[in-house]
Amino acid sequence: MACSNLASDKPQQSDLDRCVHCGLCLNACPTYRELGVEMDSPRGRIYQMVQVAAGAPISEGYQQHIDLCLACRACETACPSGVKYGRLVEAARAEIEARTERPWSTRVLRDFVFSTLLPSRAWLAFAGRMLWLYQKSGMQSLTRTSRILNLFGDLGRAESLAPSAESPFFFSQIGRVFPAQGERKYKVAFLSGCIANVCFARLNEATVRVLQANGCEVHVPDAQTCCGALHVHSGLAESARQLARKNIDAVLGQDFDAIITNAGGCGSTLKEYDHLLEHDLGYSGKAREFTALMKDVNEFLAGIPLNREMGTVPWTVTYQDSCHLAHGQKVRSAPRELLRAVPGLTLKEMAGSDQCCGSAGIYNVVHTEMSLSLLEKKMANVNRTKANVLVTANPGCMLQLKAGAEKFGGGQRVYHVVEVLDAAYAAKR
Repeated sequence: MACSNLASDKPQQSDLDRCVHCGLCLNACPTYRELGVEMDSPRGRIYQMVQVAAGAPISEGYQQHIDLCLACRACETACPSGVKYGRLVEAARAEIEARTERPWSTRVLRDFVFSTLLPSRAWLAFAGRMLWLYQKSGMQSLTRTSRILNLFGDLGRAESLAPSAESPFFFSQIGRVFPAQGERKYKVAFLSGCIANVCFARLNEATVRVLQANGCEVHVPDAQTCCGALHVHSGLAESARQLARKNIDAVLGQDFDAIITNAGGCGSTLKEYDHLLEHDLGYSGKAREFTALMKDVNEFLAGIPLNREMGTVPWTVTYQDSCHLAHGQKVRSAPRELLRAVPGLTLKEMAGSDQCCGSAGIYNVVHTEMSLSLLEKKMANVNRTKANVLVTANPGCMLQLKAGAEKFGGGQRVYHVVEVLDAAYAAKR
């Protein structure tokens, strides 16, 4: 069982009481749309949380219904009562983690991934090198061609969603300061993530270049670590708090104009450090200061006078909203404004652009069948736009959508908004 003695690590009655059970959240919920099961809707899950708060046992069924939630937070956008469902489901998972005993093998695996791998650059670099060798040696192609993993249930489908290792990794850039191009207008800190340093190294490099092109002196703090988003979503609240403290210490007190992330999922958690640490007397104030500076890169660039010295990028693109950027952070127009600023680019809106693609952190690994069902529907909407480029604002979504373009699409290229801007600036040079 997880070690946590904070009374806040369970759904709070004040949050539960905000739900009036109107049902307007139902159609917004991916799992309810797929299954039509009340207990797999936000309203149904909240009802179950209320029963547990009243003394009902944490049953296996309850755990399954809570675990099947993507935590996409689309219900928050639909809710007229302002129910903070994301906070509720994360608290429910923390309570489950604290009050139940997982099988020994599961505990060992979770402990390695969340406590050893994600916070450690050394372990991530080692895992990245092994992944790179697996891919470059031909083993991945052989494994996929032989379909041997299909003998192990969902393992074959999960492997098809595996990220690619991008060498050289971004770790070598952590601790550096990148000067602004031309006059320095802003001093910003860039949080490069954990897995992203291995699997999205080129995206991180593009993010630094775009910020530089917009007058930013970019600091990549050496003491930064994993943001804790995957920990929070998995019920490991205390582990997330430890990571939050490290990131706060890594950036505060250096007169930054903003703290930047290029990951919608990470940004949602980073912006909620004040809630995560609200009962920590030593860090609650620091957390509020941190979250006040925290910006998604799209949000930041759309909020400053954008450098419009760009070359032509003659692409037809459609934009997929990152759930945690659109529903968690309420950032919707900024990515579209940036795309429309690119000369030669045509933006075609897709139906259901803010409906979850099924990525949701590690959801596509632990609930592969549901994830792929959502992805297939997403790609049908993408295909209808006839766009040959699919753009989003979260690395996890990019992985999912690349797999979707291959499995269900027309081979669309998948980029982050920042990579499109980087291509536009490069075209001008």
